[in-house]
Amino acid sequence: MTLQNITFESKNVLITGATGGLGRALAIEYAKRDCNLFLTGRNIKKLLSLRKELVQQYVRPNAQVIIEICDFTSKSDIFKMIEVVKERYKQIDILVNCAGVFPIKSLSETDIEEYQRCIDINLTAPFVLIKEFSKEMIENKWGRIINIASSSAYAGGANTSVYCTSKHALLGLSRSLYKEFKQHNVRVICVSPGSIKTDMGKDVEKLGQDFNTFMEPDEIAQYIVYNSHFDGNLISEEVRLNRVHVQ
Repeated sequence: MTLQNITFESKNVLITGATGGLGRALAIEYAKRDCNLFLTGRNIKKLLSLRKELVQQYVRPNAQVIIEICDFTSKSDIFKMIEVVKERYKQIDILVNCAGVFPIKSLSETDIEEYQRCIDINLTAPFVLIKEFSKEMIENKWGRIINIASSSAYAGGANTSVYCTSKHALLGLSRSLYKEFKQHNVRVICVSPGSIKTDMGKDVEKLGQDFNTFMEPDEIAQYIVYNSHFDGNLISEEVRLNRVHVQ
């Protein structure tokens, strides 16, 4: 089966961090494949612009695109968003935890508030959303949970200790839930890309990497969608994606 022929038959997809480079690319790819979308982000103007683009260019007839602002450092915001999802959709079939922050600071410059913010967004929010939306997936014997980690889940880097900590932990969470959920046909896939041509990628460039060698978000999104459609005995526990040219 080719990517162009893949459809998810009106599955409900929740994508966090939908206005970022990879989140936007994923929203487009799932919109092309007969999915209903629930998209979260922190910027209402960007969310409205993305929704307009999807409706005008990509969404198939009768599919829905719902947007909601959510601050993942606020537990009340997260649970409010969950309630909105439940009001609009009976269930979430595909959960993509894509929201993330990338603080660049030495350990001595990092205070506890900055540490907590990174952990809240990169790790705690995925944990809460998985815990909530996996219930119906298990009951229905079908679900996809896609956690966007990073090559930093497998390595450490100077001045990125908090980010690396959060991504190592997300990988550990994914590995555990992969084993816990697979018997229910709920597949947990941890995708760990190297540097991507996004706004966050411009921050990575500050660490001395060449932005021109970074991966395209569209390619990664297509890879993720293709990977997540398999429904037989084949399964990917975790996926590492890297560049051809790495300094």
